[in-house]
Amino acid sequence: MGFVHLHVHTEYSLLDGACRIRDLPALVKEMGQNAVAITDHGVMYGAIDFYRACKKEGIHPIIGCEVYVARRTRFDKQHEFDAESRHLVLLCKNETGYRNLSYMVSQAFTEGFYIKPRIDMELLRQHSEGLIALSACLAGEIPRRLVNGDYDGAREYALTMRDIFGEDSFYLELQDHGIADQTEVNRQLLRLHNETGIPLVCTNDAHYLRREDAESHDVLLCIQTGKTVDDANRMRYEPQNFYLRSTEEMEALFAGYPEAVANTQRIADMCQLDFTFGKYHLPEFQLPEGYDSPSYLRKLCDEGFVKRYGGSRPDYRKQLDYELDMIEKMGFTDYFLIVSDFVRYAKSVDIPVGPGRGSAAGSMVSYCLEITDIDPMKYDLYFERFLNPERVSMPDIDMDFGDTRRGEVVDYVRRKYGDDHVAQIVTFGTMAARAAIRDVGRALNMTYAEVDVVAKLVPAGPGALHITLQDALKLSKQLADLYRDDPRVKKLIDTAMALEGMPRHASTHAAGVVITRDTVDSYVPLAKNDESIVTQFTMTTLEELGLLKMDFLGLRNLTVIADAERMIRRREPDFSMDRLPDDDPAVYEMLSRGDSSGVFQLESGGMRQMLIQLRPQSIEDLTAAISLYRPGPMDSIPQYVRNKQNPAAVRYKTPLLEPILGVTYGCIVYQEQVMQICRELAGYSYGQADLVRRAMSKKKADVMEKERGHFITGCAANGISEAVANSIFDEMSSFAAYAFNKSHAACYAVVAYQTAYLKRHYPREYMAALMTSVLDSTAKLMEYIEECTRLEIPVLPPDINQSDMVFTVTPQGIRFGLLAIKNMGRSVIEDILKERELDGPFTNFVEFCRRTSAGDLNRRGVESLIKCGALDHLGANRREMMENYGPLADAIAEESRYLSGGQLSLFGEGGATADYELSPREEYPHAELLAFEKEVTGMYLSGHPMSQYLPLYDRYGAVRIARLQSAETNAPYDNAWIDIFGILAEKKMRTTKRGDLLALLTVEDMSGSMEVMCFGRTYSQYSEKLVEGEPLFFRGRVSVREEDDTKLVLDKVYTIEERASAPPASLPKGRAPRPRVEPGTPRTAPQKQGGRLLIRVQKAEGEQWEKLRLLFSIFEGEIPLLVREAETGRLLRAGAEFSTDANPVLLRELRQLLGEENVALLPPEAAKP
Repeated sequence: MGFVHLHVHTEYSLLDGACRIRDLPALVKEMGQNAVAITDHGVMYGAIDFYRACKKEGIHPIIGCEVYVARRTRFDKQHEFDAESRHLVLLCKNETGYRNLSYMVSQAFTEGFYIKPRIDMELLRQHSEGLIALSACLAGEIPRRLVNGDYDGAREYALTMRDIFGEDSFYLELQDHGIADQTEVNRQLLRLHNETGIPLVCTNDAHYLRREDAESHDVLLCIQTGKTVDDANRMRYEPQNFYLRSTEEMEALFAGYPEAVANTQRIADMCQLDFTFGKYHLPEFQLPEGYDSPSYLRKLCDEGFVKRYGGSRPDYRKQLDYELDMIEKMGFTDYFLIVSDFVRYAKSVDIPVGPGRGSAAGSMVSYCLEITDIDPMKYDLYFERFLNPERVSMPDIDMDFGDTRRGEVVDYVRRKYGDDHVAQIVTFGTMAARAAIRDVGRALNMTYAEVDVVAKLVPAGPGALHITLQDALKLSKQLADLYRDDPRVKKLIDTAMALEGMPRHASTHAAGVVITRDTVDSYVPLAKNDESIVTQFTMTTLEELGLLKMDFLGLRNLTVIADAERMIRRREPDFSMDRLPDDDPAVYEMLSRGDSSGVFQLESGGMRQMLIQLRPQSIEDLTAAISLYRPGPMDSIPQYVRNKQNPAAVRYKTPLLEPILGVTYGCIVYQEQVMQICRELAGYSYGQADLVRRAMSKKKADVMEKERGHFITGCAANGISEAVANSIFDEMSSFAAYAFNKSHAACYAVVAYQTAYLKRHYPREYMAALMTSVLDSTAKLMEYIEECTRLEIPVLPPDINQSDMVFTVTPQGIRFGLLAIKNMGRSVIEDILKERELDGPFTNFVEFCRRTSAGDLNRRGVESLIKCGALDHLGANRREMMENYGPLADAIAEESRYLSGGQLSLFGEGGATADYELSPREEYPHAELLAFEKEVTGMYLSGHPMSQYLPLYDRYGAVRIARLQSAETNAPYDNAWIDIFGILAEKKMRTTKRGDLLALLTVEDMSGSMEVMCFGRTYSQYSEKLVEGEPLFFRGRVSVREEDDTKLVLDKVYTIEERASAPPASLPKGRAPRPRVEPGTPRTAPQKQGGRLLIRVQKAEGEQWEKLRLLFSIFEGEIPLLVREAETGRLLRAGAEFSTDANPVLLRELRQLLGEENVALLPPEAAKP
C-alpha cells in the first residue's frame, strides 16, 4: 500500500502553515500519492477550497482539523490551569463526521475560546461518530504525558480515546522530525501499541510544501510572533524538515513500522466525504394561511403592480408574469419573499432604504415588491442580467440601508429566523504585494526606510489593486534593477513572493449575512471574531454550498438624505423625497459647474472636471458619468463628451445600433448594451446574450471565438455584412471587460441626483445632515464647513441653549451639535436637552450647574462645554467659569447632601447656591481661547491663528497641509522638498534607537495638521525658534507613508521675517536624492505654476499611448508634457494637445497606468530637456 499525508497545515493555519492549497494537490500527485488531508489548527477555513483543488487534480481529499482540547472543560478559563490546551487530529469519514467536526469546531469558538478555540472531552464523547482521531504531535495529550514520564496516564488516556472513537478509529501517531523527545515518545507509543492493540499511523507534521520552503516559513513565524530572524529566543521549527515528504522518505524513516505506513492509506480509504454543490438550502418563509410560496409572491406582486403602474399595462404585465414564471421555475420564490419581508420591515420603522443596488434593479418583481425603487422599464434594465434562466444560480440581491440603523435590520432577521440560523461571514486580510514586502522586511530586521523605498516601487492605486510582485518586477524598471543589483533586496522580494497572497488574519465581512433553514453550524463551521459569530467559509464558498447569503450594507448618504428630509419637514410638512422631479434644470446647472462637493459619487476632483465637460441634463447622463469614471472606461470619456455635444456627428455601423446606443451617444457603456446588441442584431435569447457578456468580461478566448461565428451568422440574417459584424463584435469584446452594470449605476445615479437636489434647493438642511454624518472625521468636517462658507451659510458655534444633539438648522445658519464636543456622551446630552425642554433655557452658569448636577455630566464634560464656547451666553467669560467651577461644584454637592437629609432650613428657600456669585476674572488671551476650542472639537471655532497670514501662502508658495494628508493629492509631493507654513502646536522630544535626539513637532495650518520630524543636528540649529504657538515656515522633505500620516523631515525653519529673503524650496546642495525622488513639485496649485510634466513610457505609440492621449484630452491646461522613451532613451516634447492642468486626479491616473516612478511634476528649472 502507498503512503498518505494525514497531518498537513495549509495557509489557513494563519501565519503558521504554509502549504498553499493551490499548489498542494499537484505536489501530492507529482509524488505519486493518491490522497491528502487538511488539518489546520483549530479551524476549517480552507476545507472547501482544499476539496475543490484536490478534485481538480484527481487527488482524494480528506477533511480534518487539528483541534485544541481543553485540559479540564471548555468552560474553565483560569490562566493558571487552562492556558495550555492539547492537540488532537480529527478526520471526517463521512457526512456525519463532517457535521460533528463542524459542530465541535464551532463550539470551540463560541463556548470554549480561551487563548485558542478549545473543545473538551464532553464534546468528543457526544460527537465522535463519523470521525477518526490521531494522537497528534508532541503537543498532544498522550505525547505530553509520555514526555513527562507519565506512561500509565498516557495509557489510560489512550484507552479512553479508543472507547470514544472505536477500535478502528483511534490511532497512535508516530512522527520523526529529528527531535529527541519524538524518539522517546515513539518508543513509548510502540509499547502502548503492543500492550493495548491500538493501531499506529505515521505522519509528517507538514507546515510547508518543500524542504527549500523552510526559510520563508521561518519568516512567516516571525511575522506571526513579531520577532526578527536574528532573535535567538524566538519560536522556530527545527530541524527544517516539516515539509511534505515523499512516500520513499516516509517508508525509509519508518522502516521499522510498515503497518504504520500502510495505515495511512487505510485511513484515507475510510474517509469518503463528498460535498454537494448547486443544491439550495433556502430558509423557509412563514406564509399566511391559504397560500403557498408562488401564490403569495404573485399576490404581493399584483398589489405592487397596481401601486407602481396604476391601470392596465399589457406589455408591462407580460414582463411581470414572465419574471414570476421564471422565478418559480428556478425555485427562488422564498428568496424574494424573504428579502421583501425585511425590506418592508425596514421601511415600516423608517429605516432608510436605498433605491437599489446591483443587477436586482433590472427586475420588475423587485420593483413591484418595493425591494427596489428603480423602474426597470423606464431605464431599459434587463431581468436576465440579474437572473439568467439559462445559467441557474442563486439570485443576488444586495441592500443598502442607512448606516446608523443597518444593525436593526440584521436584528429583525435574527428575531424572525432565530439567532442560531443567522451568522455573519468571515473574510480574510491577505498579504498583498506591498504589505508582504513590509511584513518580510520587518522580519528580516531591515530598517523602515530601506523597506519603504522598495515597497513604494510596487505600483499602487485602483488600477493595481491585485498586482503581484512578479508583475511589479516587469512593470517597474527601478524595482527590477534593485532586485538584480542588491542581494538584500533580492532576498526581501524572493521571500515576500513566497508568502504573498497568504491570509494574514480573519475578520468579519462588513455587510455579509447568511440565513439558513437549519442551524448554521449544521452546514458550516463557525468562528468568533471579537463578539461577532461568523461562518468559517467565505461568501463565495457559502454560495457554492447553496446557502442564502445577503449583503446588508450601510450607506452613509441614505442617512444624510433621511436626516435632511426630517429637517425640511419642520418648515415644509408635506415635503417628500418620493415626489422629487428628476429633471430639475437648476440641479443639472449646478452639477455642470462642477459644484458637487458633498454630492454622492460626484465629489472627487476628477469627477467634477468630467461634469463640467459632460454638462449632464438627465439621470441617464449621471448614470453614464458614474459608469465611465473608472480606470478602464475613462478612455471613452472624451468620445462620449464629444458625441453628446454634437449628436449629429455620431455614426453607427448599422442603423440597428442606434436604438441601443443612442442613449449613450454611440458609445458602449453598459453590460446591458452588450446583451442588447447580441439580441437585436444576432437574434440571441436574453439568456444566451448574458452568457456571451460574461465570457467577454472574463476574456474567455475559446468561448468568444465560438460565439463570434454565431454572432456573424445571426447578424447576416438581419442584413449585416460579415465585416461590419466582425467590427461590432471586436468593439463589444474590448468594452465588455470594462462595461458597467447599468442597473447598479442607475440606482446610484438616483441617489446622486437626490443629494444634488437637496444641496441645490435645501442647502442648509443638507449640509447640516452631511456634517452630522462625518462627526468622526475632523478633516471631512472641516472640508464641509469650508463648503458652507462658500455657500454663504454661517456655521455657528455650539450653544447650550441653541444646539441640539447634532448639527441643526436655525434662522441664523447651521448650529454646531453638542455631540461634536469631546467628553460629551449621547446619554449626557439627552439629559441636558430634556432638562432644557422641561424647564426652559439656562439663564446663567450657576443655574446651569445646579440644574445638571443630578445627571451624568461630570467635570470634564462641563470644562469641554466651557472651552468650546457653548456656555458663552450664560453671563460669564470662559476663565470665570473655568476657575469658579470647582468651588461651585463642591458647594452644589454639599447642598445636595444636606437637602437629601431634609435639612432645608440651613439653606433657606431655593438653596444657598442659587445666589452663588462667580469671582470675576479677566478673559483668557484669544490664542488660548482658540487652543481650547481646538482641544475639545478638533478645530478652531471663533477664528484661526493663521487667518491673518493667508496672503503669505501664495506669496511664498507654501503647500497647504491638507494637500499633503489627502490620498487624492499627496502623491506628487512624495520625497519632494517643500515649505509648509503653520503654528507649532506641540513639541515632543524622543530618543532614537541609536541614542540620537529626535523632536516630533505638530504643525497646524487652517486646513489641517501634520507631524514634522526634526533630528538632532537640525534641532540644535533651530531649537530657539521652535516656540509653541508661533507661526513659522518649515522646510523639508515629504514622506508619504501607506501605514501612517504623511510626515515632513525638517531641514530648515524660518520666521515670517526670515522667509522674505530665503530662497525657494529645492533639493539642498550636496544632498543625494533617494530612489524615485522628484526634483521638485508645485508649491502652489498645479495650474498656477509654470513647470513641466515628465512621463516615461516604453514607446510613444501603440495602445498605451492612445490611452494617454485620451486621458490628456480630459485634463486640458497650459503645462507642457515631456516624454522619455525607455526603448530609445529619447526625451520628446509632446504636442500642444497634450498640455495639461496637472490635476491631482490626472497624476493619480498616470501613476496607476505607468507606475509611480514613471511620472514626475517638475518645476521650470528642472524641466529643461
